[in-house]
Amino acid sequence: MKRLLRHRGVQAGLALFSVLVAVSLAAFEPWKLWIDKTVVEAFPVAVAEAPAVLPTATPTAAPTPTSAPKPAPAWVELYRGELISHEHATTGTVRVIRLADGSRVLRLENLDTSNGPDLKVVLSDAPVIEGRGGWHVFDDNAHRKIGNLKGNKGSQNYAIPADVDLTQLRSVSIWCDRFNVSFGAAALVSATQ
Repeated sequence: MKRLLRHRGVQAGLALFSVLVAVSLAAFEPWKLWIDKTVVEAFPVAVAEAPAVLPTATPTAAPTPTSAPKPAPAWVELYRGELISHEHATTGTVRVIRLADGSRVLRLENLDTSNGPDLKVVLSDAPVIEGRGGWHVFDDNAHRKIGNLKGNKGSQNYAIPADVDLTQLRSVSIWCDRFNVSFGAAALVSATQ
């Protein structure tokens, strides 16, 4: 009888251990630490609208160079920042671009960080602090998740919703939502300074 109880105890222990391993693997996704995902997107460009009515008149002579109006720039850099490492070694440049159509795009250039579970790109009002003190602050107060991280390496674009106030949200974090920790972050500094 004792032998049977001991055998059932071992089986129950193995079953519990198996469940714990499965849950841990699902939560931590440790294989992502060895799998890089590189995403290289082109620099953002506003979609030009087609004219409602095509001109039918014969074109006139081209204006002289002194009288020609200057075309609106295709894009303007509003903010820029350099990523610093937090929980994982992270490098790259963050740029906020306003396109000719008025839309804004956050661009990560030459990003290099670790892969991980549930990574987001977050705009926040938190200051960027080096060291462990800066790892957990980006979701404490005002913040906005603007997208899932497309890849842990490369250059990629994220649309910034029109209602986001960039005078308030002045930092960017590569944020692990599952463990509430920043992999890396950048303070956004005005590009006109």
